[in-house]
Amino acid sequence: MTLTPQERMKIPRHPLPAQPPELRVQCFAEVALGYDEQTAREEAMRCLQCKRPYCVDGCPVAIDIPGFLKEIVAGNIDVAAAIIKKTNSLPSICGRVCPQETQCEERCVLAKKGQPVAIGALERFVADYDRRYRLTKPEVTVKASGKKIAVVGSGPAGLTAAGTLAQMGHAVTIFEALHEPGGVLVYGIPEFRLPKEIVREEVSSLLDLGVEFNLNVLVGRTLTIDELFAAGYSAVFLAPGAGVPQFMGIPGENLNGVSSANEFLTRVNLMKAFLFPEYDTPVYCGKHVAVIGGGNTAMDAARTAKRLGPEKVYIVYRRSEKEMPARREEIEHAKEEGIEFMCLTAPVAYHSNSRGWVEEMECIRMELSEPDESGRRRPVPVPNSNFRVPVDTVIVAIGAKTNDLIVKTTGGLTVAKKGYLLVDPETQMTTRPGIFAGGDIAGGEATVIAAMGQGRVAAHSIHRYVLERG
Repeated sequence: MTLTPQERMKIPRHPLPAQPPELRVQCFAEVALGYDEQTAREEAMRCLQCKRPYCVDGCPVAIDIPGFLKEIVAGNIDVAAAIIKKTNSLPSICGRVCPQETQCEERCVLAKKGQPVAIGALERFVADYDRRYRLTKPEVTVKASGKKIAVVGSGPAGLTAAGTLAQMGHAVTIFEALHEPGGVLVYGIPEFRLPKEIVREEVSSLLDLGVEFNLNVLVGRTLTIDELFAAGYSAVFLAPGAGVPQFMGIPGENLNGVSSANEFLTRVNLMKAFLFPEYDTPVYCGKHVAVIGGGNTAMDAARTAKRLGPEKVYIVYRRSEKEMPARREEIEHAKEEGIEFMCLTAPVAYHSNSRGWVEEMECIRMELSEPDESGRRRPVPVPNSNFRVPVDTVIVAIGAKTNDLIVKTTGGLTVAKKGYLLVDPETQMTTRPGIFAGGDIAGGEATVIAAMGQGRVAAHSIHRYVLERG
């Protein structure tokens, strides 16, 4: 059936099914349930197949979005999957955690007059269908180059670079500091947003391409970058992520019961506390929990804490809800799950009981002034507005930075502002030839898909670099 553009525009956007809030707060099962085949086909029909697909411009890895949507409508899910995988090696992950609403969907022509095509949900549908029925299999179709490439870190940037380089015929080894590959995908993002099994399946596709994983290796300590070059690697891609949490520097941050979101989420994810009591590794969570911050990590921490059984969970954010950098979907899910938002509020101190555990959070009211360097209105304290809130757990989620271990043990690297590596944005090469970088270490905390985009750019640059050197 062929529809006119006018008929396509009349089809309403199909919401993504989800578990009811009262059920999902009791478990760590995935919240979003995904489209079935019929719903996916109807949603894909909404695409106008624009001659100038602006949606592709909004995708950091340049997926042929109209192309794969057209194949969904035709019932060719295998072809749709192949189209996506030409530029995206982690589609099941991206379909779940990428902020499509500010990227491809924001550029969709339909967004100008109504709701954009649900590109993210459709990418997830195709990827999950592909995995379930094993429609496509990654393979290397080019002759081996004889070049060895080292990738440091197995997060989204590292995995993308590794997969792309392997398909180009290079021998790729990923060096990962933790005992399981995936980086932030496994230690940072909760099970209810991104099931670990999906990450493992995406990682297994890299194994099929011949990528090797060397786990429990902390580059900069276990071995150095110079030792990698000495071992015969022609180039190195640095993507170790941002594992060093930031704190506010206020009194009481060293009290028992105060931790970073990095530590909290890592304990829950890697120690499998979300499977307690099947796995006997519970994570302490008090009755009154305050999560400091307004980004996606803060939402992840608050929603994770909620599932561990406290009476109250607060999000404490110094700006208004409008300025929150978290995805709107995550904010709405948090509200549905009963998390209370304390906006225009900033903690100034934490107070302890006689045993050294936090028991109160002292806050101050904030008001918004002129926009700051980020473009958001600057929060300013309201004089004499201090107040206290009973809390016995505080989770600080105000950002993280990368470890400087690699920089300290590697000559020739230039550090830019805030400790990030200086890289050429066109190639992702650092100031030392042969060393490339992407993700958090090369520009600060970014989205999964943005990190993947940098990994893809770096892979193509590395490919050219090693071949030119012979």
